[in-house]
Amino acid sequence: MLEPYAWKPCKYGSEGGTEPRGSLPTRLLHENLEVLLGALTVIEEWLQPIGLELKPEKTRIAHTLHHHDGDSPGFDFLGFNVRQYPKHRGRGYKTLIKPSKKAVKTQYAKLKDVFDRHKTAPVKALISKLNPIIRGWCNYHKHNVAKEIFDELDNLIWKRSWRWATRRHPQKSKSWVKNKYFAPEGTRNWELHDGPVKLARHADTAIERHSKVKGDKSPFDGETPYWAARMSKHPQMPTTLAKLIKLQKGKCAICRLPFGHEDLIEIDHIKPKAQGGKDCMANYQAVHRHCHDSKTALDAIGRKPDTPEEPCAVKVASTVLKTNRRG
Repeated sequence: MLEPYAWKPCKYGSEGGTEPRGSLPTRLLHENLEVLLGALTVIEEWLQPIGLELKPEKTRIAHTLHHHDGDSPGFDFLGFNVRQYPKHRGRGYKTLIKPSKKAVKTQYAKLKDVFDRHKTAPVKALISKLNPIIRGWCNYHKHNVAKEIFDELDNLIWKRSWRWATRRHPQKSKSWVKNKYFAPEGTRNWELHDGPVKLARHADTAIERHSKVKGDKSPFDGETPYWAARMSKHPQMPTTLAKLIKLQKGKCAICRLPFGHEDLIEIDHIKPKAQGGKDCMANYQAVHRHCHDSKTALDAIGRKPDTPEEPCAVKVASTVLKTNRRG
């Protein structure tokens, strides 16, 4: 594995100093070390005409399973650590993707900074700042092997919460501080809270294993139901729309046809807001944009859209009109 990092020396000032202009880090993977060394040479030659060069301190060659030149196995990328671990009794290896140590330190530093900036703030204000940071980071890493790290961060945050609470009341007993700021919930006795508002926990985020694309499937292979089912898991899909698509099994609520990867999908109010419909999941449905436009036009005149029958998938006979055999 090769980690090339390009930078451009930019001269400035009368002393002719240099200011590095870094680019985004890149990862090259190959099973043959000689190929990676050759790729390194090719990259250097390609960068030279445009005034860029590889930064030696940032360029690294490592193995994902074994130590290489005294360097630890694996590599970090976008907050993740990718590394292979030998299985028990020497039966091959397994690849694990975890939050990187740097990402964990950065997350804790952000949370610690919030505590430091809210030493005298109300508990509700503190929790309102912490919860989005905790949930956002967990959602980013919930597809990784992160359960132990979630527990570790929760333990550190609990210690920080207790320190924050006791420093606010140095003259009070520990039991008084506990009763004021912490409450039991389920099997937990130490939940930082302010009435119904409670501090989120990393460990409450369920780990969801990522499902890789099967074989050589492609969005253009005609397997519309397969890709419609995966659509709700797209990271750029709005949460509410993703839930609706999953509930509807990847099909439009009006025409009953599967959503395609190029389809424009919108959220429709089953009962229009003009007629008293509410903004809630029970009144939402995911539909094609053209179906949405048709329904909106019919809602204006008080009609309901026609719902076609679903095509017969595995039947000997399809849905047909019954003919009149008389006369």
